[in-house]
Parts: sequence; structure tokens; C-alpha cells
Amino acid sequence: MKQNNLGRFILVLVIVVWSLFQIYPPASRNLITEFNDRAEKSDTNFVAIVNEAQQLQHAGTNDFAALQQAIGTNDIQKNFSFINAKTQVRPTTYILNRLQREASGKIKLGLDLQGGTSFLMEMNTNALAANTNSGQPASEAVGAALSQAIQVLRKRIDQFGVAEPDIRPAGGNRILVQLPGLSQADKDRAKEQLQKPAFLEFRLVHERSGEIVDEKTGDIKEPVPPGYVLLRQYELLPNNQTALTALVVKDHAENGLSGDIVKHAKVDYGTLGQPQIDFELTPEGAKRFGEVTSANINHRLAIVLDKELCSAPNIESAILGGNGQITGHYTIDAARSLVNVLENPMRAPLSIVQSRDVSATLGKDSIRSGIMASEWGVIFVAGFMLIYYRFAGLTANIALVTNIIILLGVMCSIGTTFTLPGIAGGVLTVGMAVDANVLIYERIREELAKGKTLRGAIDAGYGRAFGTIFDSHVTTLISSIILIWKGTGEIQGFGVTLTIGVAASLFTALVVTRLIFNFLLNRNWMKSLSMSHIITASKIDFMKMAKPLFVMTWIFAIAAVGFGIFNATQGKRLFGVDFAGGDSASFTSSHKLGDKDISDVRAALATINEKDAQVQLQKDAAGTLETLNITTSSGTTEKVKYVLAEKLPEAKYVYTGGYTVGAAIGKEIQVSAVVASLLAMLGILLYVAFRYEFSFAVAAVLAVLHDVLFAIGAYCVANAISGREFNATVVAAVLTIIGFSINDKIVIFDRIREQLKLGVRGSFSEIINLSLNQTLSRTIITSGTVFLATGSLYLFGGGAINDFAFTFLVGILVGTYSSIFIASVIVLWWHKGQRPNIGESQVTVQNSATAKA
Repeated sequence: MKQNNLGRFILVLVIVVWSLFQIYPPASRNLITEFNDRAEKSDTNFVAIVNEAQQLQHAGTNDFAALQQAIGTNDIQKNFSFINAKTQVRPTTYILNRLQREASGKIKLGLDLQGGTSFLMEMNTNALAANTNSGQPASEAVGAALSQAIQVLRKRIDQFGVAEPDIRPAGGNRILVQLPGLSQADKDRAKEQLQKPAFLEFRLVHERSGEIVDEKTGDIKEPVPPGYVLLRQYELLPNNQTALTALVVKDHAENGLSGDIVKHAKVDYGTLGQPQIDFELTPEGAKRFGEVTSANINHRLAIVLDKELCSAPNIESAILGGNGQITGHYTIDAARSLVNVLENPMRAPLSIVQSRDVSATLGKDSIRSGIMASEWGVIFVAGFMLIYYRFAGLTANIALVTNIIILLGVMCSIGTTFTLPGIAGGVLTVGMAVDANVLIYERIREELAKGKTLRGAIDAGYGRAFGTIFDSHVTTLISSIILIWKGTGEIQGFGVTLTIGVAASLFTALVVTRLIFNFLLNRNWMKSLSMSHIITASKIDFMKMAKPLFVMTWIFAIAAVGFGIFNATQGKRLFGVDFAGGDSASFTSSHKLGDKDISDVRAALATINEKDAQVQLQKDAAGTLETLNITTSSGTTEKVKYVLAEKLPEAKYVYTGGYTVGAAIGKEIQVSAVVASLLAMLGILLYVAFRYEFSFAVAAVLAVLHDVLFAIGAYCVANAISGREFNATVVAAVLTIIGFSINDKIVIFDRIREQLKLGVRGSFSEIINLSLNQTLSRTIITSGTVFLATGSLYLFGGGAINDFAFTFLVGILVGTYSSIFIASVIVLWWHKGQRPNIGESQVTVQNSATAKA
């Protein structure tokens, strides 16, 4: 009977069109071009502004600053009447911000791929000393405050919406913050968020405040008493008028009600719909708050944030719950920003001492090679599927393209930043998308071999493969969602991409390809479905070889990791700058710097074994100051100065200064990565135990652990041989290995469970061998296609991309191996060779590879 596929077709069409709409325009348009094209009126003065801005941009000034400088005091509101800037304090900036926002592309690239803005921040340690009343040594207090500040900045930036920033100590009392490409408006907001300490205090208002100062005008009537200060609050009223409130309050917080005392804050709305901030204090803060309010009923208590008066409600009764409100004429954005900083306060103020635009950390040479490698990877995979599965392969390729479109569309719609770890998640989803189709096609092949009709074989193929595909995708989703929940920075970015990609892969494999087949079958346009069959049925006794291989690879994994740790204790450089920190040095040159200079510097640094050095071109907003910033391992600044002078004398690099930088992947990210990975393992364990057997769950987790240790161990060996160092991309590769490995094991476990449920005759060892032989074709094809894609990254991708590819290639090989010789044999040993109690009586299966009649 013909199936009605109209609903499915409309659903797919709507999702694809929506995704394309979210992606367009992918790249940002030049702001000066947008400024020129969108203007309603263009007189000679306007043309002169555009020409001057273009000249400034050509000289190295960024497009926003170039337009600001060219416009000067000219009024451009008449040229952009469709933008209502009449009520704005700075109408020119408002118009340019609006144009820049509308010209921005939907695909946002991270620091590693695009570059962004660098802020060098300095902590006010004097303020820290004033706020610290413990006996903690000053150096320890500063170190603790800097560590806390980095965590706070990361949380603020995450809530601000900037994905995967680079935040690290920069020596002394300084912190380096680098954010991926921002519009000018976002830069201004980021500066405010980064510098706001959010130091909350509750101070009592002087009983005679109204007699000491005129609360409406701020005029002082008599001297302010000792121990008190005059604070003013300016509020913007709905009629654009400004209201002043002046109060005399204590110069210190009452009963220690200050600092990090807010447990939770949120935006709410008052009776008139005005945004307000509701907050809840910590238990200790609530206790002190209750004591203060109990002892000062009918007195006013001022809420002071960063020494600015927010409000001063009257205490009508004791407040013991620790809840309160901050009211005022806040916009919704201002209220949300205040909530953000209240939940993430600083121990001491930070100020920005330097702000620069920076180039991509990977360098355009690495990015170009990475793009080329990705293109070749897709060509290899698509070509193989087309040659091996023919028309079915073409269908899979259509689904693969659809999968990529949906992935990009969803990521653009939620404002995800594309970075190398995120792209790694994309590589894994491409592999899973191919795997899902391979599973279906191999099932269809089996059903056709049984003599079923084409429609019957396709129906049975999708039906039998559904459970396997669903379970493999759900286990990967469990780990990816936990990475989002518990991870930070690159870990979280990887999880977001993987979650979206897995969901898209499930949809395209089960809906898009089936829709194409149904469409052709309903019109009798497809009479047969031919496929190549190079990998035929085998009769390999895998379990016979499992024991020695099991022991050998576990010994290698543990010994290799131990070898790496031993080398690290002996002074061998195991960790790169991302993990260990290093030296940051700045250089100027006698000529204008460009991409070729960065490539030349990278090549020169490689001669002193600094292959993972970060080389960034930095410019100030006006483009007048241009420096080359080089970050290398600790204690290498003198080597860098020497090698640049020796290898690149014509560039005439002049050292202008430097400082020590901390790890980009600090302890917080390292801990979050470990915690997220362990929780992901636990989630996988519970799901597999629920869907299969507890023994299957334990085997899967142990096999994945084996794969991770083996890959890390192999990298330690590579470190000893070729000097590869652990960096951020290796973390992404390890996370990718976890996803790939668990997916592979679920496929094999599903076939073992199926044979047991069918009651196939034979010992448990024979059942496992039968299942492994039946899925061998799928295992080789899937691993082979992912290996092709990753191999292209290894061959053509340079630097950090090569490190990622090397690690994942090892993971693909060992993940495939462990599904056969680690996971399966653990299940066999767990049950002591006896069949688990799954299925009923045993039956004989004809034409099977190893089952005995």
C-alpha cells in the first residue's frame, strides 16, 4: 500500500528552509559598504565621509572606528531617517551600532578561527587589602582573588552570550581576556560587564538625613557627620526627566552585610510592570540581615552597589528570610546585567589597562589548511558512499548535506560560536550520520538476501536498524548534554555542537532517506537496489584471539600514560601553553605586518621546538599601533628573540615587552572536563544497563575508558618521539573519541542482544562471534569513512588541527578494536561463558556464519 509522505515532505522542507534562513547571510558584510548602501540621502558631504572612512580602513583602522573618525561632528541622522536616534545621547554611535548589527553574518567564528578583542585587566590590590580582614598573607590573598576573578569573569561572559573566551592570568595582578569577534556595541557592553565589581552593601541611613541634606536637590544643609557619607541616586523617569535622591548613609556596611552574600538573583516585574531585581542572600547573609532589620525597625536601610545608591526602603518589620528587592527605573537589559554581576561579584575591582583587536590564534595558514582538509574529508566520504552503495549512497549523501544544513541552522539560530572543538563535534556527527545509513543499508542487504521484495526489505531494514540507531544516538546525547551542563568553555562548545548534530543525524537518517525511498517506490521508479559487497560474510573466531590482545593493549595504555607522567616529572615538556601557561612577548616591525609574517614566524619558532606557539597580530582601535604577540612555553622569551633575529633579520623585529601568562585551560576547566566525562560515563552506564544488561553497561564504560587511556598514552609516546604537546585540541579529540567509541559498541551489543532474543543456537562465545562477523562489514565501513575524513585533516591540516586529527585517528582505530576485543570479551567473562537470560529457547539459524546446526 502506498504511503502518504506529504506530511513528512512538508516537515523536511520547512526545517531545511528555516535552517537556510537562519544561516543567511553566513558572513558579515563590510560596515562601510553597508553604511554607504543603506543611506537614504547621499550628498557630497556624505560621499566625502565614505571616502575618508575607506582610506582609514585601508590604513589599518577597523571599519567602526574609521566611520566614527570620518563622521566626526557631522549629523548623519538625515541620511538614516529609518533609524530613530532622536532620543539617543550619542545618535551617531547608535546608528552605527544598528547598521553593524544588521550587517553581521550569522556564522560566528571563535578566537581560534577569526580572532577578536583582547583586554588586559588589572586588579586593584589596595582595595583587596581594605576588604580583607583575615590573617591570610597578601600574596596568597591576591592569588586567590585572581583565581576567583577568572572564574567570575568566565561566568559573566558565558551569561553575556560570548562563547568560549580565552581567560588566563597574565602575571602579577593582571588577567588577559580575549573574546571572539564582537560588534562595537558588544565591546562596550563587555567592557562594562568585565569591570563591574558588583560589591553589594547594606548601609543604615542616618536618622537625620533629611535635615543634613535636601534629598531632592542634593544641597548640603549642614556638615555630614563622621562615619557617614553622602550618596546620590539618579533615576531616568518615563518622561525622560532625571530624578535625584540624596541620602546620608554610613560609610561601611552594617553588621558585615557586604561582598559575596547574594545566593541567587533574578529579574522580576513590579506592580506597574517595571523591571526589578529580586535577590536571595546566603544563609550567613540572611542571618545577619535578620539581625539588622530586627534591631532597626522604622529605619531606612540603603542598598549600595559599587558605592552607588540603588534604593533605601524603610524597615517595617524584621526580615528573616534573607530575600529582598532592588527597585528603580531599570530597562530589562540593565536589570539582567545587574543580576549577572550580583550573582558573580568580584573580591576586588578590575580595570582595563589595554584593549586591542587580535588575529585568529590558529593563524590563517592553519585555517586554510583545515578548510581544505575538511573539504577533502567530505569528498572522500561522499565519494565512498556513492561508489560502494550507489543510488543508496547518493541518498545518504543527500541526507548528509541536509544534516549539515540543519546543524548550521540551529547553531546560528542560538548564536553558537564555531571553534575547532565545536567543529570536532561536527566531525563526529558526520561520522554518526554515515554510520546510521550504513546500518540501515546493511540491514536492507540482509533482508534482500533472505528473498524479500524491495519494499519489504526496506521496511524491515529501517525497522530492524531503528533500535540500534536510537540507542547509539541516545547514549551520545546523554554524554553531550552532560558536557553542556557541567562543562565550560571549549568543553561546553563541543557538547552543544554534538547535541545538535546527533539530533539532526537521527532525523535525516530515519526521515529524509526513508522519504526518498518511499517516493520512488510509490511511483515504481525504483525496481532494485544494488550495492557493492566487497566485505563478505566471515567466520573469524574473535574470542579465541581476545585474551592476549586484551592484556596487551591494557598494558600498553597504562604503561604509556605512566611513561608520559614519568617524563613530565623528569622535566620533559608534556603540556603546551594551553595547559601550563608560558611567556607572552610583543614585537614591532619596520614594515606592515600581515599573514605571511605570521606564517614565517611560526616556521621560525618550530626550529626551537615551539610548534604550538600562539602567534597573533594585534592592533589598537585606531590601527596606529601594530604588534606581533607571541606566546610560547615558560622561559623561552630569550630564545624567541634570538630565533627571530637569526631567521628573519629583514623583518627587524623589536622586542617591546612581555609578561607571564597562565593556562588557558585552567584548573576550573580541567576539573569540569573530568567531572563532565565521569558523569557522562555514569549516564551511559545507567542507560545501557536499562536497555540491555548491566554487564553490557560495565563493558561499554570500561572499553571507552580503555580507548581514552590508549589514545592519551599514544600521544605521550608521540610526545617523546616528535615533541607533540597536550593542548586544547587534544581535549576536543578525547571527547570525540568517547562519543565515537560508545556509538560503535552499542551497534555490536544490539546485534548480540538480538541473537539472544531470537534464541539462536550456540554457546555465548559463538553468539558473540556470530554478531561480530555479521556487523564486521558495517564496522569497517563506518570506521573507514570516519578515518578517511579525519585522515584528510591529518594530512592537510597543520598545527593544532594536526594534533586533533592524530589523536582522533588513534581513537578510531582503538575504538573499533575495543568493540571487538575489549567490550565483547568483558561481557563474555562477566557471564563466565554462559548465555545471559535473554530470549527463550534456542533455534537454528540457517546461513549464519558461525552458528552450529
